[in-house]
This record gives sequence, C-alpha cells and structure tokens, in this order.
Amino acid sequence: MKALLVDDEPHVREAIRLLADWQRFGIDEVLEASDGEAATELIREQSPAIVITDMRMPRKDGKELLTWISDNAPSSKVLVVSGYDEFELVRHAIRSGGTDYILKPVEPDALNEAISRAAAAWCKEEAARSRQISQSIELNRMKPHYTDKLLSDMLAGQADAEELAGKLRQLAASADPPAACRVAVLSLEHCDRELLDKFQSYRQLLVFTLLNISNEVLGHKGAAFRHLGQYGEVVLLYWDGAAPFRTALDQINDGMKMTIGRKLHFGVSEPGSVPEQAGKRYAEASALLWRRNLLPAAGKTDCFIHDGASDYGQLRFPRLAARADKLRLAALSGSREQMAAETEDWLGEMRELPWITPEYVSEWNEEWDWLQKQWELDAAGKPAEAKEEESLEEVSHPLPLDSRGMLDWEQWRAMMVGRLEAASRLLASQPNKDNHIIYDIADYITARYKEELSLQDIASHFFLSREYISRKFKQEFGVTMSDYISRIRMERAKVLLMNGQLRIAQVAEMVGYQDENYFSKVFKKQEGIRPGEYRKQFKPEE
Repeated sequence: MKALLVDDEPHVREAIRLLADWQRFGIDEVLEASDGEAATELIREQSPAIVITDMRMPRKDGKELLTWISDNAPSSKVLVVSGYDEFELVRHAIRSGGTDYILKPVEPDALNEAISRAAAAWCKEEAARSRQISQSIELNRMKPHYTDKLLSDMLAGQADAEELAGKLRQLAASADPPAACRVAVLSLEHCDRELLDKFQSYRQLLVFTLLNISNEVLGHKGAAFRHLGQYGEVVLLYWDGAAPFRTALDQINDGMKMTIGRKLHFGVSEPGSVPEQAGKRYAEASALLWRRNLLPAAGKTDCFIHDGASDYGQLRFPRLAARADKLRLAALSGSREQMAAETEDWLGEMRELPWITPEYVSEWNEEWDWLQKQWELDAAGKPAEAKEEESLEEVSHPLPLDSRGMLDWEQWRAMMVGRLEAASRLLASQPNKDNHIIYDIADYITARYKEELSLQDIASHFFLSREYISRKFKQEFGVTMSDYISRIRMERAKVLLMNGQLRIAQVAEMVGYQDENYFSKVFKKQEGIRPGEYRKQFKPEE
C-alpha cells in the first residue's frame, strides 16, 4: 500500500513521515509532493491508497486537489492536515470525500488514528473491488467464450460453416456475412515486464481490457476475440472497406494508452476472403508481429502497426551454441566480472545487427534453456528425462522490452548475467539441502504461497527453465510444485479454521483461494473432510 504526503513545507512532510506508524497500517512506500500539481501526476502514476494533504499551497491548492481526486481517483482516501480552522475549508474537504481534517501542529495519536481509519476503509473497498472484478470477469467470460471458440476454430479451418456464417452476420449486423477482411494480431508477450508485473495476478483482466477497448472502437466494422490456441493473444478482424484499418488501430492504441499507459504492437495482414483465407491471413499477421524490428529506425517515430514485408529473411542471427564453451566457462568461474565480460562481448556482437526480432529473442531464450539443461545433465552424468505437461496459461520468458515494446539493452544484459549466475549456481550445487538452488525455490514459494504463482513466474525469477525446475522439484520433494503449494495452503488453512470468528470464505481468501467452493474441494481431497467438518473438531463442548 502507498501513501502520498502533499505540503509545500518540507519540514511538515518530514514530521508527518516520522510521526506515522506506516508499517502498522501496511503502508510500505511513502511518496511526497510539494503542491497539488505535482501530486496529481504522482496519483496518476502511483495510485496511492492514502493522500495526506495541506490546504494552502502554490499552483494547485488543497481545495483544487481534493476536487481533482474526487473526480479522477475516488478510491484514494484523503486526510487533510492544515493550519487553518476555517468552516469553508472543512466543508469542502468533507464534500470532496475527505475522511479526516487534522489541525497543525499534528498530534501523533490523532494522525495515526486517522491513518488507521483511512487504511481500513481503503482495504475494505479494495477487497470489494477485487471481488467485483472477479465476478465481472466470470460473468462475462462465458458469454464471449462461444465467440472466441468459434473464431479460433475458423483460424484453424475447423469451424462449422453454418454457425460461423451466423456469428459473422451477427457481428457485422448485416444480412450477409462479410466476404473479406484483414487480420491483426497483438500479444501479451510483446508487453514490457513492468506492465506484466502490474497485472501479474490479473492477466485475464488485462486481456479483458484489450478486448473491450478493441471491440468498442471496431463496433460492427470488425471484431476482436481471444485466440484460444495462443495464450495472451488477441486477434482482430476488420471487414469495413470504407475506412482504413490503420485508423481504427490508432484509435484502439489511443484508448490503451489512456487505460493501461501503453501502446501495443500489431501485426496486420493483407485482405483475404472469409472464412477461406482467415487462417492464412492470421499466420501472415502473426509473422509480421514476431518479425518486427525491435531496434528503432533512425529518424523515424515509434511504429506500432506492422503491415509490410521486410528484409528479415536475408539476416543471419548469431546463435548461442557458437559460443557455448565460453559461456559455460564463465558460469563455472563463479566470477560475476567474467560473466559480465562475456555478456558484453555477446551484446557487442548483437549491437552490430541492423535488425533484431522478437522471434529471435524468444528462440534465444529457448536456446538458453537447452544449454542449461545440457550443462546440468553433463555435470550429473544423467540422461534426459521426460518433460512434464505445461499449461498454455503460461507466457514464455518475458522479452527484454521497454514501455514502447522496443529492445531494452540494459534489461537484456541483466537477463543474460542472471542466466549465467543461475547456471553457475546450478553447476556448483551439491545434492544437499544447504546449497541446492531448488531449496531456494521452495523458500520463495513458501513466502508467497498466497499469490497466484505459476511455474513460469518462478522460472523467470530464477533464470532457469520450467522443465528443469519442474523435474528437479519432483525429484527433491516427491510432489509436483502445484501439490507443494496446495499442501502449504492447507496447513495454513487448518490453523485459521481453529478461529471460529473467521468465515470459511475468509479463510479461503487468506490462503490464496478466491472461490470458496474450490477451496472446499481441495481441502476435502487432501484432508478427507470439508473445512466446516474440520472446524467442528475444535469446537468446545456446550
């Protein structure tokens, strides 16, 4: 939770910072602004839960700031700390949603009591907002699922012709289905890590947002749907020949910029007949997206729409296998300086290229996974083992991209050094509990068992392949990672169930389950009885 202090006097901000018991209220970051103008920018960027503001300030004063927050950030709780005991100021604070009005000099007890009330109110409303978001997604998920399935099947050439024609007529609001369309593709894999981390527990919400914006702009001129065969991918069909597709895509990107703070990249096909050429045009759009240039062209502004051919096919990209021995030696050295030097040598070679594609960086990640696996097997003297099933609900290692979706060299450097360090730990680790990396992973899971952890999130954090972690985890602990997380959650749940004041739905949420019924099923599967029956065992006799 974040808080924002707004006052034109630095010593006042410092006093409030020292007097408040932030940790007790779950506030882990305190921001500062010297006036209302600077505060509005911070609120837009950081979305603080609590704003503590003065009333008399230059540029934008407290009254203007309160009005702005009421209109633009109503979820933020506002406390006023002022040296002016004026009825008009107090009334304006109350009308604008302020929760408390504290006079200077500030008393610690009064300040902490006010923060406590504001934090409790924000937490309660945030829980309600999360439930509403989950319910909204759930209610809307089934309705468009049929459309997503039918149009995804169309791309694969497997849709029922009569059903598809009826759906296209409905989407186009026409007596006849569209005869031709262009296809555009966007993907979460082309989003930067900061955006993906922001929506880590709500990836489906991000996709839901992209679909809503796209369909709102397209109207009956086209349709956007979730491609069920490719996780995190949104496909757009556009059949209006009167208006340029690029104009609609620009409008969609403007909406995304306002909503999620980013413009996204689209691969766009040539027109083709529907449904006969839909799959071919989809493949064309996807290829243009994955083969776009991640390096900014000299003298050109950012380009987010990729609808033309390139000279990509003439390029030969360097492969990691060509320098596998050097990379392995750097990892075996255990020296961060040696790993950094090898990374710089590699990046120097890459900087000479005029064109680097997302497709190549993704293959680079896969090649790293392969190298690490070979090094680990060579060190252990073991043959390769069977690969566990992996869910489509996982994105591959995030591409090292900036907020514009272009290559971030510093991020790529950090990723490569991180992978070398992971390989170094892997090659040096011994099969005992004290220094094996898999136990670091177990500790990481234990500390975050309430979060929606995926195998991919853990693989990205430790710079190891999903296959290696999944296989090694099963070897060391005798259970899959999902079963391990479930066991931790159930042990915590059993302790919480002893508290008769907590509802079972609250217990479920506190150990990471948003659905009480699903929690009960998992609990019964593991413990043999339902949570309510388990609780009765500890109820005192009347």
